Amino acid sequence: DYDYVLLVNLSYEAKKDITNYCYRISKSVYGIPSINDILTNNAKRMHLIDTPLLCLNKFGPAQYDKIIKRFIDFTASAIGLIVLSPIAAIVAIFIKLEDKGPALYSQVRLTQYGKEFNIYKFRSMKIDAEADGVAQVAKQEDDRITKVGKIIRKFRLDEIPQLYNILVGDMSIVGPRPERPQIANKLYEEFPEFEYRLKVKAGLTGYAQVYGKYNTSLKDKLLLDLMYIENYSIFLDIKI
Repeated sequence: DYDYVLLVNLSYEAKKDITNYCYRISKSVYGIPSINDILTNNAKRMHLIDTPLLCLNKFGPAQYDKIIKRFIDFTASAIGLIVLSPIAAIVAIFIKLEDKGPALYSQVRLTQYGKEFNIYKFRSMKIDAEADGVAQVAKQEDDRITKVGKIIRKFRLDEIPQLYNILVGDMSIVGPRPERPQIANKLYEEFPEFEYRLKVKAGLTGYAQVYGKYNTSLKDKLLLDLMYIENYSIFLDIKI
């Protein structure tokens, strides 16, 4: 009596039985993919004599895609820095006026192949936000965020300095958000596959940022990032 079936958290056997049954009676099936599903989704179809094969040999953007992507990143970030420089100057002044602290701050993050780099942002938190030296993930309602910080975070103005990171090649406009090494190491313990995100450069925005929410689970963010990597195209970048 139903038009659609959604498969969630089922055993392999249950998923197989229901999928086969729905295919037989021509009913649409929706399923939350596993990491393996995403990795094999774009596998190349081949034949070994008369036996069908799936060849998994695509590991992110091809070399010519990387060249075009870098050209777009360089051009767009250069234009962005020029156009947004008046806004950046105003933001810096207001941050300085609030608590006399530095307008910019840098933080070590991870990008492609696990390379570390210093990411730049406008400071949106108190000067001593991590006085104890322990890396903390920002929460939605974080009392460390300043008054000016709440405004620039709301409109994403704190991200403007990352255009410099894109210009020099540390980051791309589109890609998985860069994680801090200390936090990444903890995440790898729970999800070793989280490291797969490092097959491409970190991004100012990404698939997980567009389609995910602030409280989207770690696993779902990973699935979204892997869907981006495995389905990469210049047109997908433009869409994001």
